[in-house]
Amino acid sequence: MFRRLFLDAAWPFYRGAVGQERPRRGGHMGGRQTMTARTGGTCVATLPTGREIVIPPGGCTGWHFHRVRLDAVVLSGTLTRVLHDRTVEVHTAGTTFVEPAGIGHIHLGHNLGTEPVVLHVTPALPAGTPFSLPTPPPAGITPADCGHHSSRHIP
Repeated sequence: MFRRLFLDAAWPFYRGAVGQERPRRGGHMGGRQTMTARTGGTCVATLPTGREIVIPPGGCTGWHFHRVRLDAVVLSGTLTRVLHDRTVEVHTAGTTFVEPAGIGHIHLGHNLGTEPVVLHVTPALPAGTPFSLPTPPPAGITPADCGHHSSRHIP
């Protein structure tokens, strides 16, 4: 099953011949995406079934990890992630990233911008499995790194 996302044909990372598979640029995930034409010249990109995550301006996911690998595409906004080793990664609209599975990959996501961050993530979860698992921050990092949102997580 695929979810259809209508994209502005001016987005440079989706340009190309209609129906041609093009690698996504700007991220770590790689992969291929097929573009198909619609009446009126609009292109339609199909994304694998997944989940849309919206983080409002000033929002934070809280520290958490995932049981399975997540492939993510930032559809809008700018996501700032703090990883278990205190590395900070910034992902702008159009970029992709991977969140590895397991307790060894604790992280949180901030929206430090003025517009909502919208992510499309594709986890391979069995029915009824929680999307993420809340966890305390890694050693040496305080909940203040996520402000008053430190206990929030995405169910």
